[in-house]
Amino acid sequence: MKLTVVIVNYNVKYYLEQCLVSLYQAINDIFSEVVVVDNASTDGSKEYITERFPNLTYIYNEENVGFARANNQAMRKAKGEYILLLNPDTLLPATNIVEVLRFMDTHSDAGACGVKMLAPDGHFLPESKRGYPSPLTSFWKLTGMHRCFPNNPRFDRYYLSRLDENSIHSVPVLAGAYMMLRKKALDRSGLLDEDFFMYGEDIDLSCRITKSGYKNYYLPYPILHYKGESTSKESYRYVHVFYGAMDIFFRKHGSHYPLPYRWMIRTGIKIQTWLKLTIVCVKKCFFALRPTKEYMPCFLIFINEKNLDNIRTIFNSNQLNGHHHFVIVDEKSVINESELLSSFSDEFTHVVYDSSAFSYSMILSLLVHNQRKNLQLGVYNAESCVLVTPEKNYV
Repeated sequence: MKLTVVIVNYNVKYYLEQCLVSLYQAINDIFSEVVVVDNASTDGSKEYITERFPNLTYIYNEENVGFARANNQAMRKAKGEYILLLNPDTLLPATNIVEVLRFMDTHSDAGACGVKMLAPDGHFLPESKRGYPSPLTSFWKLTGMHRCFPNNPRFDRYYLSRLDENSIHSVPVLAGAYMMLRKKALDRSGLLDEDFFMYGEDIDLSCRITKSGYKNYYLPYPILHYKGESTSKESYRYVHVFYGAMDIFFRKHGSHYPLPYRWMIRTGIKIQTWLKLTIVCVKKCFFALRPTKEYMPCFLIFINEKNLDNIRTIFNSNQLNGHHHFVIVDEKSVINESELLSSFSDEFTHVVYDSSAFSYSMILSLLVHNQRKNLQLGVYNAESCVLVTPEKNYV
């Protein structure tokens, strides 16, 4: 078997559904298997997904065992020559996996490959390619120096901004949201470290792959990443888990530093955790005291005429009463969409594409071409009648 795809799900069934639709189009001609590991979702994911995708393997855990352990459950049984770790909140163009596998087939030194991840507003996600998080590199990142001097090699060791995002590079660290792994490399390096509940496990594995004699490659093939829809970044749990992962990583990979230096770094992590928790607490108190202002998205929608009534029903049932604009399209339509967006760019918060009229490859191409700050991508999945946006899904 050529490929095993592993996806860990936690209460994001509509993102997962969209991910799987795009995935199956991308692996249509590849001898492969798809395994979903569910970390005790309570949103009905198991029934919803297995009914729509009966050919995949669905493993349901009775408790949330963490990202690393859940991935390992599937990887231990993987039959593929390659294993793709994929987040459920991603969307792939049809050619993506073929292109990545072609690269790995022709580069025997490639232990792992990552890709060009795009945010829902079209901007490049810098975590697609990263440097090794040494104490000094982490310090420059935490102090914001990497933003002040993005092209200075001294300060730019974490996000590697000096490396062209549209070129192929050998890099120290890849993102776990999309990580194509060579099974032989995993046999040498070992699977994900289950001490990491969530966050940090991709950095650790990337480091072990390079230590085992392979390279990690960044490939400029775009995908969409909604970026962490399972976990709020403004929660106490996120802060504890994230900075806890930093502490685990340094304890594991920083043992060669002198004891006083190790103590200083770990103390710094604890201080950073305390500061972040304080900021989260202040924000929660501040927003609790502020009068709540209802957020009302405004959509520009490119919709197939046969789906117009369905999406209007979704808008009515969710009380989406903004000044939305509908553009009727079909598979053969030629729309001067860039000109239209220029006219309405300040008014609209989202641009939505009907998946029955636009391929996922075309949607990603339009996302890049019409990139605008504060204009988010939405996709209307015609088969399931669900509107997927970065903030919320509407049914």
